[in-house]
Amino acid sequence: MNQIRPQTEAWLIVGLGNPGSEYADTRHNAGFRVVDALADDIGATYWKSQCGALVAAKEHRGRELVLAKPQTYMNLSGSAVAQLMKAYDIPLDHIIVVHDELDIPAGTIRVKSGGGHGGHNGLKSIFEKCASRDFVRVRIGIGRPPGRMDTADYVLRAPRGDAAADFECAVSTGTEAVPYLIEHGLAKTQGAFN
Repeated sequence: MNQIRPQTEAWLIVGLGNPGSEYADTRHNAGFRVVDALADDIGATYWKSQCGALVAAKEHRGRELVLAKPQTYMNLSGSAVAQLMKAYDIPLDHIIVVHDELDIPAGTIRVKSGGGHGGHNGLKSIFEKCASRDFVRVRIGIGRPPGRMDTADYVLRAPRGDAAADFECAVSTGTEAVPYLIEHGLAKTQGAFN
């Protein structure tokens, strides 16, 4: 008699960023950086192009983790997220979106569920295409631009000096927070990381 193996619980972890080498080290690519670090941590080495994103899927601690980096520009990210949800049959409460956040001090992170987009075009696109904002977000703090620097110039620039150290710290903390969130849930993760 064949034993039926229970379906593995699946999670979609989406890092927001812009494709292309010119954006690779910018603040706006914090989500890509976290997803890349997670892939290294869990040994997900095979990336494929699927649903408008680069995707690496790997079973980790009894769960299927689907890591995704949309390959459209930031303001069109929602299309890939909606398609991947459908392709992998992942419910909204099993989606984690990792993104940069101006309203959080550089070097820190915040984890939350729902809420507004705060002017973040990637989140606007996901809200629109998924017709919901009820997913969990790991927000990588990049702080506000200094002086009168234009916000777009700031987020699309690579941090330098102390700002680079803060950015790396936030990316590292975000990378730790995602698996903790999956294992322990939102409330415990907020207590541990916010």
